[in-house]
Amino acid sequence: MTELTPLQNLWLTETIRLREEYAGPLDDLEANRLARAAGGDLPSRVQRRALWLAERDGLTSALTHWLQGARLALIVLAVFAIVSGAGLAFAALGDGQTPVNVFWALGSLLGLNLLLLLSWALGLLFAGEHGAALGRLWLWLSEKFARDAKAAQLAPALLLLLQRKKLNRWALGALVNGLWLLAMLSALILLLTLMATRRYGFVWETTILSGDTFINMTRSLGTLPALLGFNIPTVEMIRASGDGALDIESARLAWATWLVGVLVVFGVLPRLLLALVCFWRWSSGKSALRLDLNLPGYVQLRERLMPTSERLGITDAAPEHLHRVESSVGEHASEGALLVAIELDDQRPWPPTLPKNVSNAGVLDSRESRNKLLEQLSRFPPARLAIACDPLRSPDRGSLALIAELARNATAMRIWLLQPPQGQALDAERLGDWHVALQQLELPFADSAPLNWLENGHD
Repeated sequence: MTELTPLQNLWLTETIRLREEYAGPLDDLEANRLARAAGGDLPSRVQRRALWLAERDGLTSALTHWLQGARLALIVLAVFAIVSGAGLAFAALGDGQTPVNVFWALGSLLGLNLLLLLSWALGLLFAGEHGAALGRLWLWLSEKFARDAKAAQLAPALLLLLQRKKLNRWALGALVNGLWLLAMLSALILLLTLMATRRYGFVWETTILSGDTFINMTRSLGTLPALLGFNIPTVEMIRASGDGALDIESARLAWATWLVGVLVVFGVLPRLLLALVCFWRWSSGKSALRLDLNLPGYVQLRERLMPTSERLGITDAAPEHLHRVESSVGEHASEGALLVAIELDDQRPWPPTLPKNVSNAGVLDSRESRNKLLEQLSRFPPARLAIACDPLRSPDRGSLALIAELARNATAMRIWLLQPPQGQALDAERLGDWHVALQQLELPFADSAPLNWLENGHD
């Protein structure tokens, strides 16, 4: 199983809860048994059960695909932000053939940014769980790039999980402000590049406002940048620029420095500070995320995962699809050899004569015997397990699910397809069904007794 972070563990657990809430209970008998055998408190058992189900049903790989899609979507949005920032700088300065109107340039650089910044701040204060358009676009692109139908369940589960600690606003805030920071930095870099390679003149124009209004506005906007060392045009320079572009190097330098300073102070720094604050709140908040065990989906699991008394005979519907069986037992955690049979009739003498070091687990012909053996194997897994099956019976989904559960609790195993009793013929088509089913499970099988293998570990 892929190593997951604590947030991803909670995320998959919440996804399983949502899936069961809308599609009905999953086949979780083995998952519940493994969770009980592992011990721990209820939250850890709920997570262990959910992670086992997620791995079995492909949700873990879907999460990997979703994360890959999220990274690709982030790259696409970052490229878009860089290109957009460059476009703002080009729109602000033009081609250099005509003088630059400083306030039109400033509006081009900061207008949309400040408008959307105000919208985001108001949404954060009054809407609470306000989702920025860029954030929703990122989630949509992440799902599209994942190209996994099962990944569609992941985004709603993540949003529900984060809403409990109101982390949506900070996660999306870090994303939105980070992208705008990238756009502002792109605009700043291109602005400096254009100013370094082209000769620009600066003017301001008005029809109904007085020159003093522009002088006061220019000086006011330059106050904070001046604290960081950026120049402010003098009153004489500002007045002269209103009559036409000054062809004086000091005036061009003063206006260029003022424009860069205002962009840094009112464009770059606010986005940088907000991105850092949002990222800090997100990082500190996600460590406090917990499962809400009062939700109906988790309340129903309490008795199954932490029963007041052990109950046998609980069963669920068999899965519709066969899954490849892999042992979950390490070589050093198992020992001994075990032979077990599934649903044999009275016409077969059982068990055969066994070597001394091979134990007989009997015939599993009831739910009680099945659950009792599975509980035993979860605590004391055998190194070698042979499962005897009667090929006169059809390989139904219940029998195959039981074989898969038994196989996962042994280091190595083999299927023994018994010969029919004397006087009975074996149906070739039914035997073929057994072969096909066991090949899908990727389990070894044979029609001869694997007694030598059980005794010595080899044939």
